[in-house]
Amino acid sequence: MRVKADETPFTNASFCINITYPEKGFIEDNDAKDIDYEELLETMQGGADASNEYREEAGYERIELLGWASKPFYDEETKKLHWPKELKFGDYEGPNILNYNIRILGRRGYLQLNAIGEMLVMQDVKNNISPIIASVNFTRGNTYSDFDPDMAEVAAYGIGGLIAGKVLLKAELLAKFGILLAKFCKVILITIAALLGGFKKFFSKKQEG
Repeated sequence: MRVKADETPFTNASFCINITYPEKGFIEDNDAKDIDYEELLETMQGGADASNEYREEAGYERIELLGWASKPFYDEETKKLHWPKELKFGDYEGPNILNYNIRILGRRGYLQLNAIGEMLVMQDVKNNISPIIASVNFTRGNTYSDFDPDMAEVAAYGIGGLIAGKVLLKAELLAKFGILLAKFCKVILITIAALLGGFKKFFSKKQEG
């Protein structure tokens, strides 16, 4: 976790940045240029509404995704993805919460940086985000361009799925499952046809004999 030099997590820090590394596989970015971020936001809000029903049943407060805190963007050259979200927690009457998400793509997974604070610090985060993400990167051999299909797996989702999380991931997995199922069924049908053809020839020879 990173905070400003004159702040600590134990004082009233303006914002903090949580840094983790999920090794989820190589994420293909060929869908990045085609993403409709407003449509993606609506999908994510629908997923948030559905999950809030379970949160309330479990006794937790709602977390509402109000919208983008600023427009998401993907830097294809540096392989860095930004999507700041504005959140509201339950009945909290103070400022809404900023969750500024950054992902730095690598060959086996991604560095995950989440800047968290009140919406009041949005400009402060923007002013400081460039040197922060410049100081956090992959070592040689582990960058996005170092990807080797024989050494690492490709993730089941692209840039859109990385942003939307489980909501879009489920849709993408279902689509891929449908393709695999169609291929599988085709193989099964060909196998059955071959077996039937073999039985037909077998019984034909038996009758001739």
